Amino acid sequence: MIDKDRHAPKADAIKRFPALLDHRWLEPISDGLVVAVAVSLPWSTSITAILIVLWFIALVSTLDAASLRCEVMSPPGGLPILLWALGASGMLWADVSLREHIAGLNGFHKLLFVPLLLAQFRRCRHGKWVILGFFASSAALLVVSWGLMLVPGLSWRGKEVLGVPVKDYILQSELFAICAFGLIGQAACLWRTRDRLALLIVLAAALFIANILYVETARTTLIVMAVLMCLFGLWQFGWKGAFGACVIGIILFGAAWMTSPHLRERVSRAIEQVQSYDGKSVNTPVGQRFEYWKKSLKFVAEAPVVGHGTGSIPQLFRRDATPETHPLAITGNPHNQVLVVALELGVVGSIVLFAMWASHLALFCEHTLIAWLGLVVVVQNVVACLFHSHLFDFTQGWLYVFGVGVIGGTVLHDRDAAERANARQ
Repeated sequence: MIDKDRHAPKADAIKRFPALLDHRWLEPISDGLVVAVAVSLPWSTSITAILIVLWFIALVSTLDAASLRCEVMSPPGGLPILLWALGASGMLWADVSLREHIAGLNGFHKLLFVPLLLAQFRRCRHGKWVILGFFASSAALLVVSWGLMLVPGLSWRGKEVLGVPVKDYILQSELFAICAFGLIGQAACLWRTRDRLALLIVLAAALFIANILYVETARTTLIVMAVLMCLFGLWQFGWKGAFGACVIGIILFGAAWMTSPHLRERVSRAIEQVQSYDGKSVNTPVGQRFEYWKKSLKFVAEAPVVGHGTGSIPQLFRRDATPETHPLAITGNPHNQVLVVALELGVVGSIVLFAMWASHLALFCEHTLIAWLGLVVVVQNVVACLFHSHLFDFTQGWLYVFGVGVIGGTVLHDRDAAERANARQ
């Protein structure tokens, strides 16, 4: 006679085995890890890197091939992969060492994660938690920054720069600009419903902007804010709104100019550096950029179609150096994302880069708050990339990837839900 009780535990384990193979229990973990990444981005590079690895491990077993294929075949998800593929193939014709090949391709790798994030947040409803986590983390950074600036008697006032507790002032001002214009969009939506909370949100946005103007000013961010100001007017009220926003922006900048010695010093110094540039000076940040851009255009003209290959930029600047060349004129980063891609991948790579940006802008063309947030992230990156190589930088690059992936996936999720609701009617 068979002892059924003795075999019951084994039978229960067999029944539970398919459930263990079902990785859907990892979905909330992967979503939570993205929230953690968003919270860590303003503060720590190492923690962000660890969280991204953990997120990827948790995510890969939860995505089905059909949903991932859908995103890869779409322009917003497919063009980043195409740009990476061009970067990988560019290793074939770059006359540099394997180490420089690998270093050159490193900047492209993060683009592979855009379709993964689009697929993840197209299926779930947790994208708004990621956005809230990022805003809360940036708000905490804002409080610390103002505290370092205003509290007297502190023995430590910031990392290298007053009022900048972590990383650098360029990143901090970019984060604050994104938060400020995200809040302005939220306030505009609430104002249309006569919600008095809109005034508090405008005040919060003003604190972010004031920190940029009075604590530590990145000149690139000033240009970004000018573009976003006009874009906000266009988004809200059309061309007349864009003109009105430009007028209001000029008035506000004039008021800040009169009351912020730090802003005047930063802008005046940039103007002086432009005027003092003699065609070969690299002793100033502006002079360095002019020199990098001038030489980069010459190198692009040598191989305009497919470029010099991935990882070739340091070698090109070393090749062009003479005994009289200043060491600062030799670089691996020309401080312009378009030139970086054009140098390595030529016009072909530049076209794919612009197409990727255009597809991400088109993804956020709807007149909704969530689409406005995505638009802010993309426009900020595009404008800043005229003066930096932010797609290939760590924090700014991951900020763009997670911003487009999370917000874009949320937009697609809402669009799919609306289509299903319309189909049922």
